[in-house]
Formats: sequence, structure tokens, C-alpha cells
Amino acid sequence: MHYVTLKPDQKFTVGKIVCVGRNYVKHIEEMVAERTKEPVLFLKPPTALANNPEQIELPSFSNEIHHEVELALLVGRTAKKADAADWRQYIAGVGLALDLTARDVQARAKEKGLPWAVAKGFDQSCPVTDFVPLDDAGDIHKKELILTVNEEKRQHGNTAHMIFTAGILLAYISSVFTLEAGDLILTGTPAGVGQLRPGDRVQAELRGIAGLDFRITG
Repeated sequence: MHYVTLKPDQKFTVGKIVCVGRNYVKHIEEMVAERTKEPVLFLKPPTALANNPEQIELPSFSNEIHHEVELALLVGRTAKKADAADWRQYIAGVGLALDLTARDVQARAKEKGLPWAVAKGFDQSCPVTDFVPLDDAGDIHKKELILTVNEEKRQHGNTAHMIFTAGILLAYISSVFTLEAGDLILTGTPAGVGQLRPGDRVQAELRGIAGLDFRITG
């Protein structure tokens, strides 16, 4: 079983991790991608989770693993075709996650029109913090996201710049997939994604909420 913790001590078994692409304009620009009218979704399996890791081992099948820091939402109850205005009823907690991406593998898949499952879903591709109850998190649409590698700032964004807000995401995702308690939603990454190498120290923060600090091996 793969789980996350909602502070102080409630555990949720994770069924699926729904990730959102292209949710920050500057990240869309740096990836030379097109802005979409609806959220771009992909999935990670629960085996991708790495809870508060001290180290992450790079997979042997990729030479270009990139970091993507994100606001993560923990689903607290079943949501199917939910209304965007009611999103707070379904979200139990807020945390920080990274979407680690095998960019070289993803690029080859894109060229051939193939899925991104390998590039996005490998073991330890989703480092994640414990979650803070939504009611204790303040306005989640005004939170800073920061990631440094070896104390060099790589990513610094604000959730105020998300194209699709939590309510829009919850409504759209639940119109496609039934969301269940324990599912996670990764809401997209701001600009500044870049490569990780063995020996790197990665520190990430959802300011005032949660943080990660781990080493890269492999």
C-alpha cells in the first residue's frame, strides 16, 4: 500500500495521482508548447510516491531527469462530476510534490505520438510531503513555490498564476475520472524546470505549508 499523511496523524491510501500539465503560462513558453482550453492530464501510479525522501535514485533508462515543483491537493471524499464552486468540500489537505520527468524519454514519446507513462510514472518520480488540512492552509491560490538545487534557485512561482484554479481542476478531473479519498492532484509547475544529476541537493518549499530536502543518487 502507498499512502500519504494528513497532519497530525491521519493516513490516506493513494489510489491514483492525477497530474496537470501546462498550467502556468511561463512554463508553457519555456517548453515551447501551446496553451490549451482544457487542462492537460496524465497519471502517475501510486508506486511513484516517495514520502519525505532523504534521497532519490535516478532511473537507469534516462539521462535527463527534470524537476517540476507543484502544489499538491489531497482528495478527502469521492467526487464525480463535482461543481467547481464546491471544490473545498472534496479537498482534505494541501502539500508539496515534485513531478520528476524523464525529459529525454518524454521527447522521444512525443515525436512518435506515444504515451508518457514511462517518462512520468517511474519509481520515486513523485516526492511528496505530508499534507496540511485545507482549513489550516490559508488561500492556496496565493502561495509561493520555490525549488533550489545546490542552493541555486531554479524555480520560483506563485499559485496565483495558475491558469486553471483548484475548483476548475477538481470539476474537470472529476468529469473524466471519479476521484476517491486518497487520490492526489498535482496542479502543474511554474517555469524554471531543469536537469538533476547525482550528488545534487534538492530543496523545495510551498511557503508556509511544507518542504522537501533530499539528495540525488544514481
